[in-house]
Amino acid sequence: MSSLASASGLAPRVAGTMIRREVTPLLSSSKREVRLRVLNLYRSWYRQIPHILMDYDVPVDQDKCRAKLKEIFMANRDVKDIRAIDMLVAKGQMELRETIEVWKQKTHFMAFFRDSVQVKKTDFMSKFLDQ
Repeated sequence: MSSLASASGLAPRVAGTMIRREVTPLLSSSKREVRLRVLNLYRSWYRQIPHILMDYDVPVDQDKCRAKLKEIFMANRDVKDIRAIDMLVAKGQMELRETIEVWKQKTHFMAFFRDSVQVKKTDFMSKFLDQ
């Protein structure tokens, strides 16, 4: 029976007692600390939006960028696991650094707005078919 429990992913038994595995936190050790990290990341992105728009020269204004930022953060508001939130914050920080340092191309930045920005059609066939 114990080999069956081990195969199913349950904790193994040693001499009739359960072995508990402690999960170590990635960065934050409490809900308060992880909340502060998320808010700091949000503020960092919010403050950098004018500089990012100037560097990338994209056809999006600050209000749309800030709305998209809020939308992205709100999409993950239901995540409750501290380790998962820490991982999302780490990925967000990496994404911000790549964006600030202009390690991305304009198209990579515009991928955030793929569903909300209408691209003007410039080729002959598209213009012809729209008429």
